[in-house]
Amino acid sequence: MPVHFAAARTAARSPVARILAKQSPGIAANDNDYLVGEPFPMESLRDALMHFAEHGMGAAKEAHRLALVAHEADNVDDREHWVGICRTLDAREANKFERALILQDAPLIG
Repeated sequence: MPVHFAAARTAARSPVARILAKQSPGIAANDNDYLVGEPFPMESLRDALMHFAEHGMGAAKEAHRLALVAHEADNVDDREHWVGICRTLDAREANKFERALILQDAPLIG
């Protein structure tokens, strides 16, 4: 049985070399609406952190629930406060709340 020699790939393009090579970090993902250089509302951040300390990983869902309670009571200021806290903790959860409000107010037939 003949044995054939198969040369290895170049070391620079081998899968191991690609894994071990230092890669530049990509652009940081940021799911909130604040631009770099724009002042961040520290009061909102403080409130969100205090809420998170009280409710843990379920803090965004609890803020969503409190925003819904405020909305049902027609308390716009409290609703905006809780949506802001929810947005600081989890932008997707806040967007879900706002989409539900839009769908609730939208007529089914134009």
